[in-house]
Amino acid sequence: MSTTILHMDLDTFFVSCERLLDTRLMKRPLLVGGLGDRGVVAACSYETRRFGVHSGMSMKVARRLCPEATIIKGNAGTYMKFSDNVTEIIKESVPIFEKASVDEFYADLSGMDRFFGCYKYASELRQRILKETGLPISFGLSKNKVVSKVATGEAKPNNQMMIDLGYEKEFLAPLSIRKLPSVGEKTYGLLSNMGVTTIRTLQELPLEMLESGFGAHGRTIWMRAQGLDNPPLIPFHERKSISSERTYGKDTIDMDKLETTLVAMAENLAYQLRRADKMTGCVSVKIRYSDFQTYTKQKRIPYTSADHILIPLVRELFHSLYQRRMLIRLVGVNYSHIVGGHYQIDLFEDSDKRLDLYQAMDKIRNRFGESALMRGSALGARTIGRGGNPFDGKPPILLAHRQQ
Repeated sequence: MSTTILHMDLDTFFVSCERLLDTRLMKRPLLVGGLGDRGVVAACSYETRRFGVHSGMSMKVARRLCPEATIIKGNAGTYMKFSDNVTEIIKESVPIFEKASVDEFYADLSGMDRFFGCYKYASELRQRILKETGLPISFGLSKNKVVSKVATGEAKPNNQMMIDLGYEKEFLAPLSIRKLPSVGEKTYGLLSNMGVTTIRTLQELPLEMLESGFGAHGRTIWMRAQGLDNPPLIPFHERKSISSERTYGKDTIDMDKLETTLVAMAENLAYQLRRADKMTGCVSVKIRYSDFQTYTKQKRIPYTSADHILIPLVRELFHSLYQRRMLIRLVGVNYSHIVGGHYQIDLFEDSDKRLDLYQAMDKIRNRFGESALMRGSALGARTIGRGGNPFDGKPPILLAHRQQ
């Protein structure tokens, strides 16, 4: 039995959510993202794209390209609610699905042709989502995830496409290599220098040539160009690390401000670990200077989720990393090598009193929110809370209001 994979993508998702909340924004050029000079476009309406605007672009540049656009800061919590509504509809309609991002889904419809018809079923599912949520959505249907994703891109906006079995290679051939998943800017530049601009040319290259030039990645690109790559659906996303970053509106060398931000990050991430019964075995700190040079430093530690261990370590890593005496643009904290387990008190240094304190603090946060209780050394930091459980199996959401 051949596989049948459905890929669904909510069109300009953040923009569509904002238009549902305010119908006056319909058919008007709209940008969602950071409002400051360092803001990034998280989503843009189709009306702005003819001016050259695209997601990931600096908001400052986007405003210059399309000065008549309405700019909205956006709210991650609101978008998650809309996303969850769509997720529930898909969850109760298909046997197995993967939520690849806040607005992107895969579903395995293999075998459904015997009973209903995969394309007909996918079409009715799309119509149900449109009717119940009001959000425009497109889909692609083929034998694997890669071809289905490309088909969705070709079907947009608010449309659908099916690639019949055996026609995958023919469908991909005339398209630009930029439309192939895993071909980023760097890979595209290298392939373009080789004279490869369409997938047809990529299909005709020997596999050995791509493997010698790109290694294992070259084999993946070649397989996807042939329509043969078949990555599995991942129903649950196991987080191997959690992190938090902050880009300042203005580069700073204020050590108190920098340490306050780092302490707030370290404390919040430690709470996220304890809430999910997780511990970290590796801590890293990241610095980006005003000249965009980025440095990181990490340290392996015995597994823990305790503030009084992690916060001093974050401070130590920051002070050993900050050597250039230059203005800082961004700082970040990352906990990796995550395993399941409760924090155990140290026989010689900890006490039941300290353990009781953590339990009481976390109980208050669980009831009243992440920012209901925080250390005095973290006061003054901008909101650091994640607004959700990073270990719930869902993919991370791109925060529309986050400045990068």
